[in-house]
Amino acid sequence: MALRYPEPVMTTARPIGDHLRAWRQRRRMSQLDLASEAEISTRHLSFVESGRAQPSRDMVLHLAERLEVPLRDRNVLLVAAGFAPLFPERHLKDPALHSARQAVDLVLAGHEPYPALAIDRHWQLVTANAALQRLLAGAAPKLLNPPINVLRLSLHPDGLAPRIANLAEWRQHLLERLRRQVDLSADPVLAELYDELRQYPAPTRPGHPRDSAAADFGGVVVPFRFVADGGAILSFFSTTTVFGTPLDITLAELALESFFPADAGTTEALRRLANTA
Repeated sequence: MALRYPEPVMTTARPIGDHLRAWRQRRRMSQLDLASEAEISTRHLSFVESGRAQPSRDMVLHLAERLEVPLRDRNVLLVAAGFAPLFPERHLKDPALHSARQAVDLVLAGHEPYPALAIDRHWQLVTANAALQRLLAGAAPKLLNPPINVLRLSLHPDGLAPRIANLAEWRQHLLERLRRQVDLSADPVLAELYDELRQYPAPTRPGHPRDSAAADFGGVVVPFRFVADGGAILSFFSTTTVFGTPLDITLAELALESFFPADAGTTEALRRLANTA
């Protein structure tokens, strides 16, 4: 099967120097900072950014690594510098990614009876285990039609929002996390999603939204508290897992979100749900 390389996302042709300068500024690094990180002279970096020097393919990749540029955008840098893109983007069902897909499925299945899911760079649901799907009942069908955006599903008033007991702090947590992603990636799709989510009704309550449930965790994590059928509150904390040193865009942009029970009552309730499903 032929590899598919994503088209560089550029509205206009920009020189490589402009791209590198933009990423450097996005990372809030001076030319001296980046030159020191990359172990090159500030003069050479200045020449590259101004167009007075043309970087080699290895130098483009070296600077991109120091700037923590996502793989998708490293292809853009390479094309801007006159080189072919390096990083392919395969579908997760591609035979070349069979082992990775198998690993994802094993992690999600092994996490039962607790919820877990895999998402792409835009928070679109890639796959989920049965435990998560059991919690989605009651959300509006329009929000469950693929592609499912899990942030929209979580915070939309017709989604899970009415069943999130600590909606104020969970909403703030998700918006802050998304805002950081926008700052780091400058992704216009994420920026548009952020603006959309901010327009959803926010719960009105006195005090700081982190003053309640987060205190139960010593203020170190933000819990997710979900009102189950019958009124019982399920309390979770979550972790995020990514692939190490991926060379494929799909894997680089894939994240696994795993939710763990935060108390014995939640553990028992999830086991009962699994046994009655």
